[in-house]
Amino acid sequence: MTTDSSSLLETFTNPNPDRDYTIQMEIPEFTCLCPKTGQPDFATLKLEYIPDRLCVELKSLKLYVWSYRDTGAFHEAVTNRILSDLVTVTAPRYMKLTAEFNVRGGIWTTVVVEHPQGD
Repeated sequence: MTTDSSSLLETFTNPNPDRDYTIQMEIPEFTCLCPKTGQPDFATLKLEYIPDRLCVELKSLKLYVWSYRDTGAFHEAVTNRILSDLVTVTAPRYMKLTAEFNVRGGIWTTVVVEHPQGD
């Protein structure tokens, strides 16, 4: 089993492209680094999407998430970047990413981004 991270997201063909259905994933072990202090930030990512022609492959998603462990990023920036990367490779009908960051300095942060963005 590999433990190497990768920023490459892989896809596979949607087995039911004529039907709208929702895929939900919970990724409880996301980490990145605070760009100000270098300390680790921990979050649970919740991904929900309606695929069009492509679905994200889970092992590549896991390795992609691991690639952020040594990356300094503000919560808002990293959440938007992850959604943008996922939208770029899958071109979904709808996608929503919720990043629930653990408390830091007495503040819980949750960032929610959507594609397409709701009205």
